[in-house]
Amino acid sequence: MLGGVAKALFGSSNDRYVKSVMKIVQKINALEPEISAMTDERLTQQTQLFRDRLTAGETLDDILPEAFATVREASKRVMGMRHFDVQMVGGIVLHRGEIAEMRTGEGKTLTETLACYLNALEGKGVHVVTVNDYLARRDAEWMGRIYGFLGLTTGVVVPNVSEHERRAAYECDITYATNNELGFDYLRDNMKYERAQMVQRPFNFAIVDEVDSILVDEARTPLIISGPTDDKSELYMQVHAVVLQLDDGDYEKDEKSRNVTLTEDGTEKAERLLESAGLLTGSNLYDYENTLVVHHLDQALKANVMFKRDIDYIVKDGKVIIIDEFTGRMMDGRRWSNGLHQAVEAKEGVQIEPENQTLATITFQNYFRMYPKLSGMTGTAATEAGEFFEIYKLNVVEIPTNLPVQRIDEDDQFYKNTQDKFGAIAKTIKEANDRGQPVLVGTVSIEKSELLSEFLEKEGVKHSVLNARFHESEAHIVAQAGRFGSVTIATNMAGRGTDIQLGGNYEFRLEDEIGDMPEGPERDAAVAALKAEIAAEKAKVIDAGGLFVLATERHESRRIDNQLRGRSGRQGDPGLSRFYLSLDDDLLRIFGSETLFSRMMNSSLEDGEAIGGKWLSKAIETAQKKVEARNYDIRKQLVEYDNVMNDQRKVIYDQRSDIMDAEAVDDIIEDMRNDTVNMLVGDHCPVGTYPEQWDIDGLKQKCAEVLGLAPDIDSWLQEEAIEPEIIESRLAEMATAKFAAKGVELDETVWRQVEKSILLQTLDHHWKEHLSTLDALRQVIYLRAYAQKNPINEYKQEAFGLFERMLAAIREGVTKTIATNEFRAEQEFTPPELPELPDFLTTHIDPFTGEDDSDDVDGGSLGLVTTRAVRQTPAPQGGDPFAGNPDIRRNDPCPCGSGDKYKHCHGAY
Repeated sequence: MLGGVAKALFGSSNDRYVKSVMKIVQKINALEPEISAMTDERLTQQTQLFRDRLTAGETLDDILPEAFATVREASKRVMGMRHFDVQMVGGIVLHRGEIAEMRTGEGKTLTETLACYLNALEGKGVHVVTVNDYLARRDAEWMGRIYGFLGLTTGVVVPNVSEHERRAAYECDITYATNNELGFDYLRDNMKYERAQMVQRPFNFAIVDEVDSILVDEARTPLIISGPTDDKSELYMQVHAVVLQLDDGDYEKDEKSRNVTLTEDGTEKAERLLESAGLLTGSNLYDYENTLVVHHLDQALKANVMFKRDIDYIVKDGKVIIIDEFTGRMMDGRRWSNGLHQAVEAKEGVQIEPENQTLATITFQNYFRMYPKLSGMTGTAATEAGEFFEIYKLNVVEIPTNLPVQRIDEDDQFYKNTQDKFGAIAKTIKEANDRGQPVLVGTVSIEKSELLSEFLEKEGVKHSVLNARFHESEAHIVAQAGRFGSVTIATNMAGRGTDIQLGGNYEFRLEDEIGDMPEGPERDAAVAALKAEIAAEKAKVIDAGGLFVLATERHESRRIDNQLRGRSGRQGDPGLSRFYLSLDDDLLRIFGSETLFSRMMNSSLEDGEAIGGKWLSKAIETAQKKVEARNYDIRKQLVEYDNVMNDQRKVIYDQRSDIMDAEAVDDIIEDMRNDTVNMLVGDHCPVGTYPEQWDIDGLKQKCAEVLGLAPDIDSWLQEEAIEPEIIESRLAEMATAKFAAKGVELDETVWRQVEKSILLQTLDHHWKEHLSTLDALRQVIYLRAYAQKNPINEYKQEAFGLFERMLAAIREGVTKTIATNEFRAEQEFTPPELPELPDFLTTHIDPFTGEDDSDDVDGGSLGLVTTRAVRQTPAPQGGDPFAGNPDIRRNDPCPCGSGDKYKHCHGAY
């Protein structure tokens, strides 16, 4: 109560914060007359003046008022748009590394230019992160006009551009890119063998547009780069045969999470079956050595118990094809990961395709936390403010609207079943359409969109159906969703980032209707007529009640509902929002089915009857909070597990960078050699034991195998006071002499490259194997909970032990390769070429559609044209003029000069 009184008297903490920022905005406004009086040339020169002041010791905060005033004036001259005061507040919030929550239509895209310009003055690069490549291209071109006027460069990174173009884009002052491309470029850079091949430069500052979508929704799934592994078909078949011998009582299944767990009796039975099949090491299924077998057993159980033929997948032409649970469509080409698809193939008796192995992976949480300064914008962040702070240390600041919100948010309408609900929705839309009120209908899936479309066709209502797959074309349609009499059905992500203006979006209509018309009096007249038409139509739409946002059900998150509501009522326009619900909705069916409210509604509601009220909305919010908490737990768990790998990833990537930057790596190899000798002697001649207890035969065998040496250890044992340290010292001297002799045989430059090549390749090989082991470990570690142990703590301990073993294996591998291989100085000895990156798959599963939205099916080449990508270099004409030339390899740059590899340019035609 006291808190409420204090809030009423002094305002909330957010209000006080915004009020303090407004003092800076007043300083910016005071500079406007002076800046406005500058010529274009003098305004452009401000950039160099600011950079000189930064060099002289001033900070970004010192020059902020003048820099923001400069951007505002540039925008007025170039774009014809003047930043509102609230946009200035948003720009300051972004510069301070916080999240600016700005309502839809408040001009977030223009707001970002303020913080982008200011931070780009340091010359370290600014990244603007968007949800799709269409928005990256659009915003880079649109806002790039302001940056270009002020003398800054703008780059854009989208799928299907060459490495040369990517490198140039990252070198720009401001780079627009999608979250997927940034993450994959980081992973690919850390798989390369020379610093010059890398495209990104050190992280500095990022602004994440639609920050809730990228850092919350899409953060439920990690980015993965994978490649094919060795064939394990026989293992899948053997484990499948074991699973067929288990009974229903041997396992428990959880349909909600689609998990299958062996019971205590089932575990003992599985151990006996695996032992008899020769697949078990020792007698305990959960020993470390059996991690991989447990993983395969787990996946085989899921395949046989939880995944049903003709429901989850079909078998067609000898292949298992996934069925999309949202649309019921076949998803040809998509495969389940972690060996699940292979387990289903074994179950169905079809050919088992090789499993893809993870080569590199990172979560968005750990990727974006690498930026020294991070900020974001969205219309809806307040409901996830706790998560933003806990994971990213980002505060959410609610920016007031430029004009008061006039939209009316009505109570939810509740129906007994889907048929009644959709029938009522269709009638409501028909009534709105008859009076010319534009309607934007939000659905949770493509399937629901198509169902509603059938109802509207019966009512004779003309409409458009969008599903967030074709970003550019959908942006043009969504932009006109505010036109008189329009009806647009869209899934929650369709056309996001596009401004819906009553009467139609002027920029899009100009491009669509007058874009090709040449400059001149005719075009000027057409533009004037278009503006007058939009103004007249806007007046008609306002009279009809403004944009009506109608949702067919509540989403999993209140935040996504608020996003949808926010599409209506921009910049003080009138509007209306209403949600229609039923007991058949997934949210209520799964998470609210056992509530008193649900049972009461089922028994008291008649067919076709509707009710509404605030108490109903509260009940729905309770179900939503359950789902939000569950999804947060999923993301939090993902981060906890990835944090373990992240620490190890930093060590390996830092080591790779040091190796690539080093002129010579002989000191690293010397340390590895000495550590390997230490380990060999320590294993066979433990400290504190007598010489007669030492495994001398084993030590001699390992010396021959790893060091390529045949030391006379037997004669050393005849000496008095022989100690393990003496043996270690002598072996180290012998190994050093052998390595030195090898280096003398070759030119010094060549030998350095040989050492570097061996070091990098060995490091990458063992890191790849380590990731595969961690993948398998993570799939089964939850079983430790049955022993009253914390799975994440167990994972940390196991992962640390595995990492130590990997480092030892790397040291031994490098030492063995150099010691046992021959390097002869022949007449024309050329340094060994570092291998090219393999053609690998990039994967990022969209948490809403279940589809891979990475837009890059061949990450090694960076150049394969996909159905959604637009080629940036001219396509080859007239076939392949270089065909048959033996000097051109598939992975060489194409001789035509496009910047793409030959196999993805002329070699692909």
